[in-house]
Amino acid sequence: MIGGGMMGEALLARLVAQQVYTPLEIRVSEPSAARREALAQAYKIGVTADNRDAAIASDVVVLAIKPQVFQQVAPEISSHLVPSALVISILAGIPLSQLEAAFPGQPVVRSMPNTPAAVGAGISAIAAGQQVEPPHLDLATRILQTVGEVVEVPESAMDAVTGLSGSGPGYVAVMIEALADGGVAAGLPRAIAMKLALQTVRGTAQLLQESGLHPGELKDRVTSPGGTTIAGIAHLERSGFRSAVIEAVRVASVRSQELGR
Repeated sequence: MIGGGMMGEALLARLVAQQVYTPLEIRVSEPSAARREALAQAYKIGVTADNRDAAIASDVVVLAIKPQVFQQVAPEISSHLVPSALVISILAGIPLSQLEAAFPGQPVVRSMPNTPAAVGAGISAIAAGQQVEPPHLDLATRILQTVGEVVEVPESAMDAVTGLSGSGPGYVAVMIEALADGGVAAGLPRAIAMKLALQTVRGTAQLLQESGLHPGELKDRVTSPGGTTIAGIAHLERSGFRSAVIEAVRVASVRSQELGR
């Protein structure tokens, strides 16, 4: 694994916990000495400050660095990969064309996980490069399933995925905070308001997922004539809530495209 940040650690923790790989089979390169020490102590894995040491002789290389340093890091490791090594990128905005140019001849899978991966409740979209065979895709899926669900999409959809599920936890966090603030404004203690907001969002998502209901249908079921919910929804519509969320996904998708240029 190249990079031991938050997303890298989320994947690392689940790979070890689910015994997909043993700690002895994992090596992480990370520039921060304090971070290396913390990862080594927590997961008993090998750590190094040298990206080449992590990549050499590895069957799978996970790129978990910031997109901004990709052009610097890729040349350090490309010549040290074995021909069959699968490269899995979780870098926002870096397209397969750049990844395959940096790692010529290697099977490359581009993926976009999201932050709920840290608790095993994430979702990752994957797109396969030209050298990827079914066993490579199966292995990438198995690795990413440790942190949640996996969907396969065409490369052209990855920026949209980034704008929706990649950035989406940030939008949901803002909504939860706003719900709790609304509860406080209406007279609730902060702790109670936050608990109510969190469980309302969690429970609604679970209900939609398990029931198969369309969100619009669920909304219709909980809006009685002249009631409180329709009054609140009418205010959200007047304030442009729906349009604001749509636009947030769109501009984040555009930013993902910009990062890949």
